[in-house]
Amino acid sequence: MVTALGIDDNLIMPTESQQRAWMAQWNEARHALRAQRDAEIQALSNERALAAADTLLSILPLAALPEGRRTSSGLVRQQALFHCRTAP
Repeated sequence: MVTALGIDDNLIMPTESQQRAWMAQWNEARHALRAQRDAEIQALSNERALAAADTLLSILPLAALPEGRRTSSGLVRQQALFHCRTAP
């Protein structure tokens, strides 16, 4: 039903049957996309996978790590703070 402002009420609040149809459509798409992804991964050669990884890694140059990050990620210190004790 179109309101006086020209807005379709069904676009504002879908009916329960529309919601169910929408969810069914998304579930079908989810399964189809999962199958497509699985097939593409199965067909992917090691060479193409490595090339894709290299491409992604080359987008931005890797930042030089500060010296402190070369020996610790800070996780041990963070866990010590959580447990209220000093880090080793």
